[in-house]
Amino acid sequence: MPAPSPRERSSSAGLLSIGQVLARLNPEFPNLTSSKLRFLEVQGIVTPTRTESGYRKFSQDDLERLRLALTLQRDHYLPLVVIREYLADVDAGRDPAPPTAAPPSIVPAPRRYRREELLAAAGAAPQLLNDAISTGVLTATDGYNDQAVAILRALVALDRHGIEPRHVRTLRQSAERDVALVESALSPLLRRTDAASRARASELAPELAKRLDEVRAIFARAALDRMLS
Repeated sequence: MPAPSPRERSSSAGLLSIGQVLARLNPEFPNLTSSKLRFLEVQGIVTPTRTESGYRKFSQDDLERLRLALTLQRDHYLPLVVIREYLADVDAGRDPAPPTAAPPSIVPAPRRYRREELLAAAGAAPQLLNDAISTGVLTATDGYNDQAVAILRALVALDRHGIEPRHVRTLRQSAERDVALVESALSPLLRRTDAASRARASELAPELAKRLDEVRAIFARAALDRMLS
């Protein structure tokens, strides 16, 4: 992506880049990533402006909306649809009551694992987890989810064959590149502010990611065939 022009730098004075937003919010929300910010944008929680070069720029109001949405998610377990409706009422000049926690569900809440519980669930040695964190394959946190358990279990199986976390770090980097590719493909929709466009982008994003996975799997099978032939 080209560097912003002097005119763009002037017009975006006082606005924040994705990196600056993360720097301000990560102390409160350490699991917040640029991908999560893009997802919240797609879900209509926040609508950053775009420079002519396509860079996102967030205002102070955007920052506070993000802080509020993330707080409601973390502390009250509210779904984004409820948070979005609440913010829409505020935008319309109404004075809605703050949303409350969702009623109890028969679906159990996602389990959170402490470090020791994660190691036990995955059957992993502490050093393997340390290596996964130091190489960026996993992120250190107070509570790990089922996805972290699945990743660590896979690392345990790979480690038996001499494949270490540092060897699979590129897989995470590849996933980030896939997200960037999907974002580029959907940029005409993401630049629009109407709900229909954002809903369409939300539908298409996982479908495009799935197609990229299918292509990658085909390439991997073909390479394995060549190796074994």
